[in-house]
Amino acid sequence: MTDTLNAILRQAGPAAIAVSGGIDSLTLARLATLAHSQTVLYHAVSAAVPAQATQRVRELSDQFGWTLKVVDAGEMRDPDYLSNPVNRCFHCKNNLYGAILSATNLPVFSGANLDDLQDYRPGLQSAAEHGVRHPFIEAEIDKPLVRQLAKDHGLDGFCEIPASPCLSSRVLTGLRIDPNE
Repeated sequence: MTDTLNAILRQAGPAAIAVSGGIDSLTLARLATLAHSQTVLYHAVSAAVPAQATQRVRELSDQFGWTLKVVDAGEMRDPDYLSNPVNRCFHCKNNLYGAILSATNLPVFSGANLDDLQDYRPGLQSAAEHGVRHPFIEAEIDKPLVRQLAKDHGLDGFCEIPASPCLSSRVLTGLRIDPNE
């Protein structure tokens, strides 16, 4: 599986990696930048993104010499996102992938893995609509293997960090998200 992943990354060439600050996207960033030094990381900041995630992305980018672009994806100006429907993540990812694609011609990758296919993930629909690739899924890699890859590639201090979904996920579906509160 890891040979398949390495082949996918080498064949794709430099990519734009959507990096949330979680172990999946950080591991993908590490592996993709090892495959192609011209790979660029994109991290969106907003009121919905935990500050610790942004700090983690910045620190690891400095440590590993990654090229990092911090963007405002604009979800906090999107009425569809702010209305907080059950598929809020679809609207968030539409904004994120739209922002990345407007900033680069590189193919866009996400850190989604096989285990993500077991949950309701409306963001995956948005990814499909934007042509975003998921190298871990393509290589049939699940979360335990992502964690092992993280350990094997210098991210062992982060491989057990708990999932930290966006702060908007803490608002009951259907209640409007107010970015000013």
